[in-house]
Amino acid sequence: MNKFAAFAVALCLYFPFVQAASFNQGIAIDYLDGESNLTGIRLAYRPYYGQVTQIEYLGGLDIYWEMSVNFWEYGQDNRHETNLAVALSPVISSTFTTVGDNLPLKWELGIGISLVDNTRFAGKDIGSHYQFEDRLGLTLLLSQQESVSVRYMHYSNGGLNSKNPGMDFLNLSYGYRF
Repeated sequence: MNKFAAFAVALCLYFPFVQAASFNQGIAIDYLDGESNLTGIRLAYRPYYGQVTQIEYLGGLDIYWEMSVNFWEYGQDNRHETNLAVALSPVISSTFTTVGDNLPLKWELGIGISLVDNTRFAGKDIGSHYQFEDRLGLTLLLSQQESVSVRYMHYSNGGLNSKNPGMDFLNLSYGYRF
């Protein structure tokens, strides 16, 4: 196992045990669909701190941290590339309406940091191992424990390097709180 993979595994194993006694927490699994033949799976861990503040016109804001491991694949059949990324992002969300049987619908946004294993991937030189992870999405709370989300995610180095083509994904997520 290389140093990068060992770091990713250690990060994912460390945080659930630190937070388990004190905070409400959750996990999520996401399917990523990117440009060209770029796809992926994303596994996330979320410690929830609850409603933090009230802002006029926005209502109560929820802020949580999300740590994730991303497995990306590009290409078809026997001619494909893979890449691994770990990310840490603060996420802000708020309920803005209800749908169906009074199910809360929330918007979410966040900008975090990620560490990508290979800088040459999907026919691009992304310029840096360090990338920003930007998100904008909607989350439907199916119950107190389950949610589904759809979001747009963008990874780029934010101009820290002259090569900055970025990578875009549509993301479908299932979350479970415990």
